[in-house]
Amino acid sequence: MATTTRPALVTGSRSTRSTVALKIAMAASGLLFVGYVLAHMYGNLKAFSGQESFNGYAEHLREFGEPILPHSGFLWIARVVLLLALFVHVGAAVALARRAGKARSTKYVVKKNRSSSISSRTMRWGGAALLLFIVWHLLNFSFGRINVSNGKTGDEAGDPYTLLVQSFDVWWLTVIYLLAMVALALHLHHGTFSATQTLGFTNTAKARRNARAAGMVLAIVVAGGFSLVPIGVLAGIID
Repeated sequence: MATTTRPALVTGSRSTRSTVALKIAMAASGLLFVGYVLAHMYGNLKAFSGQESFNGYAEHLREFGEPILPHSGFLWIARVVLLLALFVHVGAAVALARRAGKARSTKYVVKKNRSSSISSRTMRWGGAALLLFIVWHLLNFSFGRINVSNGKTGDEAGDPYTLLVQSFDVWWLTVIYLLAMVALALHLHHGTFSATQTLGFTNTAKARRNARAAGMVLAIVVAGGFSLVPIGVLAGIID
């Protein structure tokens, strides 16, 4: 009786397809977050227009889609979508990291990073730091539970603008926020290039240079834009 063995190529092909799917999922969810942080940064910068403008923008987001959607319905839909995208992004990153670890059969005595950038070498740890920051940021600004600026919660602070100012009046909270922006800049710098590479937009040397330049511009604009608000509070421009 003849026996057959399953060709190793099939398993390898399935593994390769699965890895590609994970990279595409990570790239797509990452690009969704890029769109979100740009919109969020635009909203934050309204703090320079004063309390009425900032709170009006925040209220508009709660009213968006009415009467088709309930009050704050759009915000909750956005939160659910972003939460699902976060699970996809983090899950894909963890799965890819585990596969890379298993594929590495030998450990190098000396690890050389001459050809890699700081942003690429800090992707994992920077991503973990950003995840922790997101948890704190949501608790403090979205759900109003950890505003330690004056012993009051965000609900007692009265309005989003007051909560923002009171939070960034605490210097060490501002330092944490600015450090998170450094991590975000590094993550965006390398992540933008990786996403465009995964989606097949870096097939030429010129395209790769453009992708790296786009990542650099995006990192500076987003991280810089977010950083202007806490710096403005500490400088007394926003009060």
